[in-house]
Amino acid sequence: MAILPILIAPNPRLKIRAKKVKSVDEETAKLMADMVETMKDANGIGLAAPQVGVSKRVIVVDISSVKENSQPLCMANPEIIWASEEEDLREEGCLSLPEQFAEVLRPSRVKVRYIDKQNEIREIEAQGILSVCIQHEIDHLDGKLFVDYLSALRRKMIIRKLQKTQKLAGASA
Repeated sequence: MAILPILIAPNPRLKIRAKKVKSVDEETAKLMADMVETMKDANGIGLAAPQVGVSKRVIVVDISSVKENSQPLCMANPEIIWASEEEDLREEGCLSLPEQFAEVLRPSRVKVRYIDKQNEIREIEAQGILSVCIQHEIDHLDGKLFVDYLSALRRKMIIRKLQKTQKLAGASA
């Protein structure tokens, strides 16, 4: 397993729609394992393949606070097949937008179909933080970031702040 570099916005690769995987083969299973390790190393609860520069429809999610007993969800080709009409407003952050947070309105519950690590088709119904996390990661597969839900002004402020931080980090390197 390896820790992969995480792309930081406004990297244009974060805005590209990821390609479906044909099946979860050895290569995709290794990608999933590397993504779980990368997510945990970065103290995240979700990660999408485009965030590590891989244009595949693969996400990993682990909302467990107990690292030893965690059971990360590894999903290929996840698709929301049902979403509740009720919505929740929750604060979101993102490993590709470090130290930036904003409230986003999303469906409270979703039902998702995906292919698991064993190449089996599965469905899961999620609510609460798991629902938010899955929706957030699926957005990444479509080239959408949580800041895309914000006003243009707020989004520009966040992206400018990230660009300034990256420029300062580059100058000190």
